[in-house]
Amino acid sequence: MLKSLYQRYSQVSAIVLGLGMAFTAQAQSTDVTYLLPAPPNSPAFAPWIIAQQKGYYAAQNLNMKFIAAKGGVDVAKQIGAGNAMLGGALGDTPIVVRANGIPVRAVAVLGAGGVTMIATNAKANINSISDLKGKTLTVMSYSDTTYYALLASLRKAGLNKTDVNIQAAGPSGVWQLFSAGKSEAMASVPDWVINAEEAGVNVHLIPQAQIFESMAQAIIASDDAIKNHPEIVRGVVQATLQGMQDIINDPKAAAETFAKAVPAYAGKEASLERVLKLYVEHVYANQAVPGRIDPSRLEAVRQFYVSEGIVAKQPKLDDLYTNQFIAPQTPVQ
Repeated sequence: MLKSLYQRYSQVSAIVLGLGMAFTAQAQSTDVTYLLPAPPNSPAFAPWIIAQQKGYYAAQNLNMKFIAAKGGVDVAKQIGAGNAMLGGALGDTPIVVRANGIPVRAVAVLGAGGVTMIATNAKANINSISDLKGKTLTVMSYSDTTYYALLASLRKAGLNKTDVNIQAAGPSGVWQLFSAGKSEAMASVPDWVINAEEAGVNVHLIPQAQIFESMAQAIIASDDAIKNHPEIVRGVVQATLQGMQDIINDPKAAAETFAKAVPAYAGKEASLERVLKLYVEHVYANQAVPGRIDPSRLEAVRQFYVSEGIVAKQPKLDDLYTNQFIAPQTPVQ
């Protein structure tokens, strides 16, 4: 009898202990504010949204809250001011802001390609960057890094921003004005190319070889977060890269997951799949180690920004990035 009671007591104690441990694990979940350069319902942010939807952040004990800023440079400024530890921008962004003393650096870059595309209306007969002279272009904002990538592309072709009419139109207006014929070109990401095509525009992309070889989307973090909260930074990096890998492995399934997370896209999975395939083909592809920042490419971008006067000061290369949160043993699947 006593033995039976003891066994029952042990079983109950084990259950209570297990529940207590589970509660403790749940209680240790960390709230993380993550800034994005535009509203989080954009397919451009599919790796993050898919990681959230599939519980990859939760598995890292992170409770993510996504907030839209006004472009990648604004994201960096907010992080530098201590309003968030992490955010999204292009890999170029630390070059632009670090020169102004803002203490952020890239901790992962999502792909080996550049995310910026320059789309034109085929009717405008624009086949090169130099053909943009005198034309109107739309950009998301003057503080988004795609704008700086556009400026660098113009410089590469011997033009400057006064040779074209650049209009900041917001994340929707950038392609809507272009689709309405109010601009002949736009500095675009793959999402907006598909939006314009579905609006009836015969889109022509200026050859990528003429576009400044900027970086893909990146996760950027403050120096303080990297030093004092490395477990949070690592968790965000690894979970987001899982989301990107899902897209690479199966764009169709990834589109379905995204549509579940963002109900406004329900019934638009085929369109989403086209967008995600553009990202896989032009941006995510050919990265030997997912997330790893290539110092030689970053150095080439830095040198161009400095030589062309896009940034006034030359920040140290080592201050612009770290690969310490990238798992070197993670191969491309």
